[in-house]
Amino acid sequence: MSQSRHRAEAPPLEREDSGTFSLGKMITAKPGKTPIQVLHEYGMKTKNIPVYECERSDVQIHVPTFTFRVTVGDITCTGEGTSKKLAKHRAAEAAINILKANASICFAVPDPLMPDPSKQPKNQLNPIGSLQELAIHHGWRLPEYTLSQEGGPAHKREYTTICRLESFMETGKGASKKQAKRNAAEKFLAKFSNISPENHISLTNVVGHSLGCTWHSLRNSPGEKINLLKRSLLSIPNTDYIQLLSEIAKEQGFNITYLDIEELSANGQYQCLAELSTSPITVCHGSGISCGNAQSDAAHNALQYLKLIAERK
Repeated sequence: MSQSRHRAEAPPLEREDSGTFSLGKMITAKPGKTPIQVLHEYGMKTKNIPVYECERSDVQIHVPTFTFRVTVGDITCTGEGTSKKLAKHRAAEAAINILKANASICFAVPDPLMPDPSKQPKNQLNPIGSLQELAIHHGWRLPEYTLSQEGGPAHKREYTTICRLESFMETGKGASKKQAKRNAAEKFLAKFSNISPENHISLTNVVGHSLGCTWHSLRNSPGEKINLLKRSLLSIPNTDYIQLLSEIAKEQGFNITYLDIEELSANGQYQCLAELSTSPITVCHGSGISCGNAQSDAAHNALQYLKLIAERK
């Protein structure tokens, strides 16, 4: 969870030739930017460049946690995440939320030079930008996109991207990374199509109350793969743990995302996190002499955890 401390009023905003500077206009005009990018542009325009500092780095066996502090002008915020990049994003997002609350910064005013999205043909809409604007309007976290899979022959590549919004997610596929992101965003927007923009809504009420794969459903599943896992020792040499985990995920209805950690471990090994979209979300750590070995170790640890959960009564 991101935390913030507002020590003083936000710095006064400069005027540009076109009129009063608006952080909301900047976000509208340049959709798809990360919180770090948005905050950096704000800092450039107000001559208060954000400064990030690592407050804590706790690399535990299963769930590494990083805490970063960002200072922009008189605003100081912190954010936590399972990677340094994610912690920075959440710190920046917390700072943006403070700036959004300042009466002198208008998030709701669209850029007059931008066309009205509702009057554009549907095929010209930018679903990535539209979803980000919707999240800002309702005070949700900004959407996060993760490339989870890349496959197919060189002349016909297929990419799979996971879009996370609060505690929910959608998956999009496409012939390019951009198209996969657009398709994932479009799936979320389809759920919001009947919502009036004037209403402040709960994301849970919109997306639904389905919890997907839960510990209860795992324990009571008649699925062949999960029951085979219960009987497996998970210690047979040359077992493809990544494939085994993928088969269980397909059977039980959850997704897997492998996140490579940039830093090597204390003993010089590569590190990876395997994130399962179960309810609650499961994150397992792995390490090895290569990225592939680290992913396999993370999958192995995830399988051991699922086996432990599935066997409980």
